[in-house]
Amino acid sequence: MLKFNSLLLGTENPEPLVAFYTKVLGKPTMEDGGFTGWGDGGAFLTIGQHSEVHGKNADPARAIWFFETTDVKGEFDRIKGLGAEVIREPYEMQGGFWLATLADPDGNYFQLASPFEQPTGS
Repeated sequence: MLKFNSLLLGTENPEPLVAFYTKVLGKPTMEDGGFTGWGDGGAFLTIGQHSEVHGKNADPARAIWFFETTDVKGEFDRIKGLGAEVIREPYEMQGGFWLATLADPDGNYFQLASPFEQPTGS
């Protein structure tokens, strides 16, 4: 069995992304050899320079990561105020599940999502 535990976000210029995600997530929990990361015990986001990445993301909808929150609307307003690009305002899906989509300084999409109970297998 595999367990997802982290995402490495490559960029041409890590400083703007590190500054942005520090405002969004707070003080990094890891800084080592040009890589900066935030972790909460369940998953980890790392930002680092990558030689094959240049400019803004040309296909930002290909991979979207989620930040879970019980206050999608409030966090949306807060992160929008930090300079995130609004892709889609908060909206409610079936069952009271809320989503909002924003983009970081490199144009990468991320979503704010209310907690979602995953179906359990039988």
